[in-house]
Amino acid sequence: MRAAGRRAFLAIEALFNAAFGDRLNPFYRLGEIAFYLFWIVAASGLYLYAFFKTGVQEAHGSVQTLHDVQPWAGGILRSVHRYASDALVVTMLLHLLRHFCFDRYRGYRWFSWISGIAVLWLVYIAGINGFMLPWDRLAQFVVAGTAEWLDALPVFSGRLVRNFIVDAAVSDRLFSLLSFLHIGVPLVLLLVLWIHIQRVPRARTVPPWPIAIPFAFSLIVLSLLRPILGSAPAQLASLPARLDMDWFYLATFPMMYATSVNAAWAMLLAGTLLLAALPWLPPRREGAGWRVVFHPGGRDILVRGGETLLDAGLREGLPLRYECRSGGCGVCKAHVIAGVVEAGAYQPAALPASERALGAVLTCCARPASDAEIEFEPAPGGAIRRLRATVASMAQVAPEVMRLRLVLPPGERLPFQAGQYFNVVLEDGARRAFSFATAPGLSDDIEMHVRRIAGGRFTTRVFTTLRAGDTLDIEGPFGRLGLADNARPIIFVAGATGFAPVKSMIEHAFQAGSARRMYLYWGVRHRDDLYLPDLPVAWARDHANFSYVPVLSEAGPEDDWEGRRGLVHEAVLRDFPDLTGFEIYACGSMKMVETARPAFVAHGLAEEACFADAFSVSVPATGSEPS
Repeated sequence: MRAAGRRAFLAIEALFNAAFGDRLNPFYRLGEIAFYLFWIVAASGLYLYAFFKTGVQEAHGSVQTLHDVQPWAGGILRSVHRYASDALVVTMLLHLLRHFCFDRYRGYRWFSWISGIAVLWLVYIAGINGFMLPWDRLAQFVVAGTAEWLDALPVFSGRLVRNFIVDAAVSDRLFSLLSFLHIGVPLVLLLVLWIHIQRVPRARTVPPWPIAIPFAFSLIVLSLLRPILGSAPAQLASLPARLDMDWFYLATFPMMYATSVNAAWAMLLAGTLLLAALPWLPPRREGAGWRVVFHPGGRDILVRGGETLLDAGLREGLPLRYECRSGGCGVCKAHVIAGVVEAGAYQPAALPASERALGAVLTCCARPASDAEIEFEPAPGGAIRRLRATVASMAQVAPEVMRLRLVLPPGERLPFQAGQYFNVVLEDGARRAFSFATAPGLSDDIEMHVRRIAGGRFTTRVFTTLRAGDTLDIEGPFGRLGLADNARPIIFVAGATGFAPVKSMIEHAFQAGSARRMYLYWGVRHRDDLYLPDLPVAWARDHANFSYVPVLSEAGPEDDWEGRRGLVHEAVLRDFPDLTGFEIYACGSMKMVETARPAFVAHGLAEEACFADAFSVSVPATGSEPS
């Protein structure tokens, strides 16, 4: 069923590509168009509400006055309001169907799928409620039908419909309630829409203007050609013989009368439960995901089960190119260097077979099937710069650690945020990642901490042949690790040269005058590995909101160590067995981060309060040496 739907969508989208071009294909913008239609409905609704009178005797007349007194404003906007609402339903259903056909509702996407179902319910509730306000014959039908629907629930037990037998039973309080609902439900809908897009990296809520303007123009033209004029006032003593039905919102009412209220409720709830269960039907194991290294940058990212390369990269702040996010334009093209990557479903014109054979994929569709490495072209204007820096000074601050200061060409700067990193670009294009080790704004110079790695190509050069005055090609900044803006106490966990990004963040916090409580746990093997031992001690002396705990994991007699011993994350847990309400930044080796993170979460740390920057040393598929 999904495969058939996918083929149908691809065929239709190919026709729209030929007509409008892949950048302006509305099928690639369904979510954006739906959000845009919501704004049109909201804006036109606010205008109409300004002239609406909430009373039994006034409601119908106030709506008809819009057509009589201001036909070129209120009259048109009423029709626009109705047609935009109908288009919203159609767009949402297409959006839901497309995600189903392209298998984009499982795994981590379940949250967006379930919240999307809630959005659908709220849109229908708000829309049906809107049909009640004009208090015409259609409103009479909708109010009576809704009362029958609700009377089937045990909480009402048939009491509601009695209020709509004669006109005298309807009071102004009903219209106050209906008006309150017609404002309150869309406000709740807006909140759920915001929640719905939170797990979609860089989600757009407005389509490009070449799509948005024709959409709005089409609604106006349709409103002129077929205006919504309403019908006669409601008369509860008689049944309407003919109604101008809106089948987009009101199709369930004829279904209720064709069967029964209970049968209609059963079908509606069964359909909703089926939709809600789809992410787990049939059951299948998505797995924890795969690690993918993105070049340039060498950023090692965990791509979750079912997640595309594009979503994972955007989630981690990489400057990936993208446009349609649907496999139709080819803008997000990248190349697989190593590993297995499933290409997914896409338009053949966007990725010819000849390029696919050479390892090209579209990141918006491709999903890893093993640990992999890919190379992408950074987006223009993504703040990624490439500069030639000069080594101004070098200091061996520990047997295996070198502290370098780089200066940029006159007039050049590399703006970055505390916690970000940059690449050193080697002669053959290979890249090695290093964190900025100072707070942004303190100096235009760049400080980096280099730990010697046995057999490492660049680190060996640093410790043997690199001299002050030599130049290095660098590019950046990369990454989005940085201090969140809140008041929670912070625990920094640094492993070896993971102290570099921690140093940048701590100095930035001091520079900004932060009053947040901060703790630094610096874990190394031996005492000599604490390569700047006096600096955190000075921080603790000068800042009452800062504490420092060094931890040695392999302390021997030669270390003359009387401080904390063991693994650094275990030292944290001994001091803070309950991490509820804390925020943790863990920077160090991949092994340290992968061990520490679940341990912290198991002790009460919220998932979203655990930030990590893991360093990995790997041998690329090309056979070059590690760092």
